[in-house]
Amino acid sequence: MKPLKLGVIGIDHRHIFGQLQKMQALGCTCKGWWTEGSPEPLEGFEKRFPDLHRVTDRRTLLDDPEIDMILIADIPVRRSERAIEAMRAGKDVMTDKPGCTTLNQLAAIKACVAETGRIWSIDFSERFEVPAVTRAAELVAEGCIGQVVQTVGLGPHRLNRPTRPDWFFDEASYGGILADIASHQIDQFLFFTGSTDAEIIASSVGNFANPDDPGLQDFGDLTLRSDKGQGYIRVDWYTPDGLPTWGDGRLTILGTKGYIELRKYVDISGRAGTNHVFLVNGDCCEHIDASDAPLPYFERLIHDVTHRTETAMPQEHCFKVMELALTAQAQAARLGTLR
Repeated sequence: MKPLKLGVIGIDHRHIFGQLQKMQALGCTCKGWWTEGSPEPLEGFEKRFPDLHRVTDRRTLLDDPEIDMILIADIPVRRSERAIEAMRAGKDVMTDKPGCTTLNQLAAIKACVAETGRIWSIDFSERFEVPAVTRAAELVAEGCIGQVVQTVGLGPHRLNRPTRPDWFFDEASYGGILADIASHQIDQFLFFTGSTDAEIIASSVGNFANPDDPGLQDFGDLTLRSDKGQGYIRVDWYTPDGLPTWGDGRLTILGTKGYIELRKYVDISGRAGTNHVFLVNGDCCEHIDASDAPLPYFERLIHDVTHRTETAMPQEHCFKVMELALTAQAQAARLGTLR
């Protein structure tokens, strides 16, 4: 495996920390970074990556023939523009979710991928950076719960209001709660059911707890269905301060012979640590500590860039996740103060 040379464009979301750290851990080197202004994650970024050089013009990175891939965590509404710019400069792209905020942006990205042959990959961190999901995928592949027929994905988040920039409260800037957070759960639904397509049956977004922030959607849910399974997703910004982490992310995978539940970030029943997997079938009812399971996405993405393959995530899967998330967002019933 040949390590890549990277550039970073846009550090407006803290997800850039995981994107870059995971690639560096595999030997990749970053030749520089650029961001507009002084976004909130700036101090944390410079602390984590003190040896990296900030460039004054992002074209310095785009025009560098040694750079293989650009990592993007700009403001969501700007991510499609940044990605297209990078791909036309001959770079592959790993972007934070959501990869874009409108269906028109997605269409432009698809056209650019077809035109350039570059890779446009979204780091769905709630799958790709969570060892418990890797272990659950292994259990499903081993037939431990039979045929998967449904997933239930819950993505609660803590608001952390003092750290949030203005764009966080502007729907046009972040794309809406379903386009943003629920893209994680849609990705997992397609992956675990083995679906290449699906339809949105119903969706809603609401603002119930933050009436003074009319651009914020603090609740969202959706139901979707494919020819291989059913799914329900709920996301919100209601995580209370009593929880010792930012959110109690859960995934339940229902099969014909059992089920798996993931408590990704905390087990509120008292077990220490993260990456808790519960397996129930005809032979067992057990807790599995999955914290040592691998995170294959990053190594596979390096392979894909080098060999022009699609082992980390099929390009069509990436497109489909955003298409479904944006469709759910566009047709959502508006509840609470959003009525």
